[in-house]
Amino acid sequence: MTQRQVHKAISLKTRDLACGRGETMLAANIALDLPAGAGLLLRGPNGAGKSTLLVTLAGLLPPLSGTIDYAGHDPEDGPVLHYCGHRNGVRPRLTVTQTLDFWAAINGPTGIATRDALARVGLGKAAGLDAGYLSAGQQRRLALARLLVTRRPLWLLDEPTAALDKDGQALIADLVSNHLAEGGSAIIATHDDIAVPGLSVLMLGASA
Repeated sequence: MTQRQVHKAISLKTRDLACGRGETMLAANIALDLPAGAGLLLRGPNGAGKSTLLVTLAGLLPPLSGTIDYAGHDPEDGPVLHYCGHRNGVRPRLTVTQTLDFWAAINGPTGIATRDALARVGLGKAAGLDAGYLSAGQQRRLALARLLVTRRPLWLLDEPTAALDKDGQALIADLVSNHLAEGGSAIIATHDDIAVPGLSVLMLGASA
């Protein structure tokens, strides 16, 4: 029996965090305290700032004010998080295997093997196809496989169930459940239900 790997305990803490696009503030006074092994759903209408908050937490957009701290993280351990946004980043002329191998090389092959990750997300039989031939749902599964080939404690997922069928939505729930059980944490912006027990919810209001 394979022993379950455990992530180093990392806690995400924010204080008086405000985020937005340009001079437009979309969300403010955000105080998060997300410990290892915990998950958070971001809820709210379109334009409420869910995606902007994730991008800000990922360090791709500077906060308008406040602080973000990944307590317990040592920069020498490498990047602390995976950000999986709306765009899948699939190059149509690379095969499915080549695409995932590329991501593993860029991010660090610290997780499971490419072949095993593709099987895990239901793309084992499509491994030799050009990624451009995949359906929208299959491309989403391929993007999610990045989470498996490189281990990182925090997942920031923006509408991860987009274009996925019922089985794909169950896959998301299973991936998140296993990640939390390994001591990882996740923040998920979604309008869909994610069937993972114990997820807390943060409601963001619509922007003015």
